[in-house]
Amino acid sequence: MSEQKSKEKKPSYTEFTLDMFSRSSGKNHAEIKQFNQWREDVISADKYTFETPHLTPQTPEIVVRRIHGDEHRLFNFSSYNYLGYANHPEVINAAKDALDKFGLGATGSPLLNGTFDIHKQLEHALTDFFGQEGYGISLFSSGYGANIGVVSSYIHKGDYVVLDHSSHASLIDGAVMSQGTLKLFRHNDAEFLERILKRIAKDNRRILVCVEGVYSTDGDYGNLKDIVTVTKKYGASILVDEAHSLLVAGASGQGAVEKFDVLGDVDLLIGTFSKSFGGVGGCLYAKQELINYMNYYARSRMFSCALDPAVTGGILKALELATGPDGYAKRKRIVENADHLRSLLINKVDIGTSQSWVIPIIFGDERKSIPLADYLMRKGYDFSIMMFPAVKKNKSIIRAFVTSEHTKEQLEGCAEALIDAAKEYDFAL
Repeated sequence: MSEQKSKEKKPSYTEFTLDMFSRSSGKNHAEIKQFNQWREDVISADKYTFETPHLTPQTPEIVVRRIHGDEHRLFNFSSYNYLGYANHPEVINAAKDALDKFGLGATGSPLLNGTFDIHKQLEHALTDFFGQEGYGISLFSSGYGANIGVVSSYIHKGDYVVLDHSSHASLIDGAVMSQGTLKLFRHNDAEFLERILKRIAKDNRRILVCVEGVYSTDGDYGNLKDIVTVTKKYGASILVDEAHSLLVAGASGQGAVEKFDVLGDVDLLIGTFSKSFGGVGGCLYAKQELINYMNYYARSRMFSCALDPAVTGGILKALELATGPDGYAKRKRIVENADHLRSLLINKVDIGTSQSWVIPIIFGDERKSIPLADYLMRKGYDFSIMMFPAVKKNKSIIRAFVTSEHTKEQLEGCAEALIDAAKEYDFAL
């Protein structure tokens, strides 16, 4: 940013971060009023890019309508429709067929009256996909619900949950709900994890270590080989959240557990249907006796409506496509696309430790977040902006999601827009 621009008075809304409105002020609701005033200030300045309605499907090119009614055609790097199945014609037709056969919603808890035949088909198809005897699938209506339900029902008061420091909020929330003791270890650091396990494994308490296949903010792989080895050494269980890696990582799409050959050592595997499957929902893959238990005791499953049939039908078709030649070609293409974009950005901006289709561009100062998001949208690009407290203080990021459907020209335009933004907002290397 130029010296003249740096001297200009910054708008007041840039001085606030979302955590400032998250503490109770008592009966006067001051934090709620202050938040709404902040939001209104951003809207009045015509910088508001959140909650922007999409007028088209989540393809690489989209049209959105901003809050004042102006429409923008954008290149889409904010969606995790990694393999393009959210709008694949065969997936859409399968969803329509299920809608015609089973109706709009399940209208019931999966344990009571909300389970349909199409849900059982998906459970069997996913179990066969992973291919281990004696295992099964439990379906949840969201990936978030899967994590909080599984962690909070597997761990009880007096037990331990040990989380990677970069774990998703749903894993943290599940740990809090479990009433177990929560421990954090340095990101991907198996030696740090071992020091924790060495101290707590002396007690006759259950220990659950939670990691991710691909981390959703850092974009790097979980250090699964070393972490699984250490976890098993101390008799702990391990959960791997494959939200951003299922269907994409591994030769057959089984995720990071396949890529690093640890599937047989993982106790609890969480999948999400809102990303590479292109739908919504989540699942747990585990030994059948654990599945039976979770179906009764995971509160987020018991007290939620089952997956809607149409989405379930679409997910089934996405799985079928992803396990055939179409999925193989898309996995190859998304890796090539991500590598290409990284090659264009490296040494120009800070992309951290990204190794996957999730590429963070670190710009630091969260006060830049609102104007930067607006700048990029007006340049014709849609990204996911993450600021404190979603990431560390002064470690705000632009998060670019690469898909198998992006073209080389779109990737090159994306890199150019990001490099221009880095120069404009003073975070170029």
